[in-house]
Amino acid sequence: MRKTLLCLAIGLMAFATHAKDPGMKKGTPDIVSLSVLAFNQDGILFIGDSKGGAIYAVDLEDNQKSTNEEQLNIPDLEDKLAGLLGTTADNIMVHDMAVNPISQNVYLSVSRGRAKWASRWETPNDLEDASILIKITPSGDMSEASLEEIAYSKVEIPNPVSPNIEHRWKKGAILRSDAITDIAFDGDKIYVAGLSNEEFRSAMWTAPYPFTKDVKANTLEIFHGAHGKWETASPVRAFLPYEINNQKQLLAAYLCTPLVTIDASKLQDGQHVKGKTVAEFGSGNYPIDMVLYQNNGKDYILMSNSALPLLLFDPQDVASYEGEITEEVKGYLAGVKYTPRSGNGVQQLADFNAKYILSTQRLPNGKLALTSLSKEWLYP
Repeated sequence: MRKTLLCLAIGLMAFATHAKDPGMKKGTPDIVSLSVLAFNQDGILFIGDSKGGAIYAVDLEDNQKSTNEEQLNIPDLEDKLAGLLGTTADNIMVHDMAVNPISQNVYLSVSRGRAKWASRWETPNDLEDASILIKITPSGDMSEASLEEIAYSKVEIPNPVSPNIEHRWKKGAILRSDAITDIAFDGDKIYVAGLSNEEFRSAMWTAPYPFTKDVKANTLEIFHGAHGKWETASPVRAFLPYEINNQKQLLAAYLCTPLVTIDASKLQDGQHVKGKTVAEFGSGNYPIDMVLYQNNGKDYILMSNSALPLLLFDPQDVASYEGEITEEVKGYLAGVKYTPRSGNGVQQLADFNAKYILSTQRLPNGKLALTSLSKEWLYP
């Protein structure tokens, strides 16, 4: 009897783990590149694989609830990673970071490709395929997270940009590294930004979760105020779904650095969608990451950049902005206001806990640090 009850309990636990995604199977996913990472509210890790042209949902069985409200700081992150992986710090490159909202464990996609970096415009995915997933606990313990024999599901994105097309102005780079530039989970769907093989390459895919083959594909067009023209070839670099005036919008940032709202209701399969440019934050820069967080019950959005400081803006300022940028902007700044926050060298961002946002930051001494940013300090 006890043996029967034990087997039943184990079976129920396994069912509970995968009941929300009946398409998951146990095995080793054929991921080519850990290009982009994101978690949903249930602690499922989503991996955007640019080279493979697919999105994977992975159950890491990391569901132990954490109520930690302390900081996490590792001043020599690349040194620690190098020691773990048996290489040197100057070879370690962090591609993306995501925090499990249940356990507060931090996950990094990592490669041994930093020594190839030669231009400030190159992104990690231009240089190497991330093949290593690292787990860091809230107390700072670090280990390699195995992707072998795990529960996962997969959906392919239709018509990603061809792997044979070279980048127009980044020597040696191929456009396929931008097939997936960012992903965001919202309710029961995932949005995927990147480049397609269409004439207008900039794309946004929408997939239901649990995955089915019903993936909607849209091409995007925006007016770039700094360049003074409509553009369809540049991908969204960082974005967030957010409800504005009772309508779901995607707040999207592009190279050089327009901020755009994209009406999610228009993302019907096969449609060409024009975004509304609501701000120009500065030229000579590409956005790296965006994070939505709350402080004292109010929403804020923080954006990290390659050449600008941290930019903090209120989504309600986006909601109340009635204009649209459709002409060349002199001086490269226009539209929705923002508050600059010191943060030169900040790269990846993730909401960590009730009090802190986690970031990776290149310090003046050249080291890459994992640093905690106080939400109170960020308050404008």
